[in-house]
Amino acid sequence: MSVQDRIPVGEGSFDATMRSSGTRPKRMKPPVFIVGSPRSGTTLLYHMLLSAGGFAVYLTESKVFDLVFPQFPSLSSARNRRKALDLWLPSKLFTLTDLERSHIERRILEDCRSGGDFLRIVMEEMALRQNVERWAENTPEHVLHLDTIKKEIPDALVIHMIRDGRDVALSLQKKGWVQPFPWDKKRGALVAGLYWEWLLDKGREYQRKVGKDYLEVRYEQLVSRPVETLAHISRFIDHDLDYQQIQRVGIGSVSEPNTSFEGESSSGTFDPVGRWRKGFAAGELNALEELIGPALENLGYPVTPPDASSGHPRASKGMRTAYRSYWDFKLWLKMKTPLGRVLVKADPADL
Repeated sequence: MSVQDRIPVGEGSFDATMRSSGTRPKRMKPPVFIVGSPRSGTTLLYHMLLSAGGFAVYLTESKVFDLVFPQFPSLSSARNRRKALDLWLPSKLFTLTDLERSHIERRILEDCRSGGDFLRIVMEEMALRQNVERWAENTPEHVLHLDTIKKEIPDALVIHMIRDGRDVALSLQKKGWVQPFPWDKKRGALVAGLYWEWLLDKGREYQRKVGKDYLEVRYEQLVSRPVETLAHISRFIDHDLDYQQIQRVGIGSVSEPNTSFEGESSSGTFDPVGRWRKGFAAGELNALEELIGPALENLGYPVTPPDASSGHPRASKGMRTAYRSYWDFKLWLKMKTPLGRVLVKADPADL
């Protein structure tokens, strides 16, 4: 059975007559942004929402705030809107929308003035086409752009997925997504753990500003107590999340785990919680916990006692400062300077 065959039928006020006539709803329900460190379970929760029904099904990350629109100084310029479309239309970010090019192109050129406008236009058109009443978005590193998202999409609801940083570091190291400095090549897991901590702090810093429109969800609770956890999320986003329906529809990682560890899902040994207990050498684990232990304990994750006899090189005291300064500087360059727009320049084939 294909994904399209399993997409729940839309409910609510968006009937077939409205879609065929082109009449637009006055207002859709607030969109949901799922953010956090990569490998923290953002995709699983996103696919659960899609499987529950009522959300536009879009099986990719939009990357709007993180990669696409930092390349353009302002979308108030028609010239920049044209350039943005020329980047976006040839990519899978557009082809997976299943929208008509001429229609969406006209709307973007006429009505779009920001990345938020762009994303809302595209996602609402998808929702209208699919006969559903709202949309969600899943680009984990949009956690770095929540201020902009909330400014440009004021009714956005934010779900911050949080997972044990040791499991995240193990998975990120396996994927090779976080690049250490050349002199830290043998300490990739430590750098990945620091990246998890940096993104965690960015999300929690935003939470202190917005309060009620932000919810933290633990990955471990989602996989071990899904009914209870989904009920909590359901109240926050005001949307029915029936776990039996979610399992029955099973879009994406709901039925096929999005794991970094080959063979787990097919062999029936999929157990994503606490991999770090066997995944690290004792000394490497000690060094990682030396760096991110306070953050783990603050979240309620137990930290193992140090092993002084491990012989593994300890993390340097300046390691956190060096990497945080580097990532903060890269983010500032990307969002605030013309040089940053050169650094993030992407080819449509990469999107």
